[in-house]
Amino acid sequence: MPDPSAQPLASDARGNLLASFTPGVEGTPPGDAPMPMALTALWHGDKVLMVYDRFRENWELPGGMIEPGESPRQAAVRELFEESGQEPDGPLRFVGYPGFLLGAAQHAEYGALFTGNALGLRGFEANDEIASLCWWDLSTSLPGRVAHLDVYLARLSRATVSD
Repeated sequence: MPDPSAQPLASDARGNLLASFTPGVEGTPPGDAPMPMALTALWHGDKVLMVYDRFRENWELPGGMIEPGESPRQAAVRELFEESGQEPDGPLRFVGYPGFLLGAAQHAEYGALFTGNALGLRGFEANDEIASLCWWDLSTSLPGRVAHLDVYLARLSRATVSD
């Protein structure tokens, strides 16, 4: 389980912590906490895809809950498409397992982080969950709040992407 006493890798204003990151073999997640979600850092050149979540009111990586009977990889591809209309050009690459401590209760859980490239940009239509998307260079300002935990994960994923 992510260690609540350790210095977090990243934190946000809501008390959520990115407590650990475990590179590893896809399909062998740490077993000491649930793994309910998958995230994707999709790159177009030197910019990562960020979506603006209407409910959390911030820019974040596309991702979401793993549905029953679905693998983390399948969830990552599905959530990427549902939230952004984007698809990777080629298979996603597994990066590792981020460990989170969430909310005031510091509920521990893991996610599965994937990355890939998009050589061409596809269309996007806003929906009930996602208001907008952008390709971001991780350094310029974005309008509104940015999920710092996701920025940290995007930077980690960048090292595994080849353009």
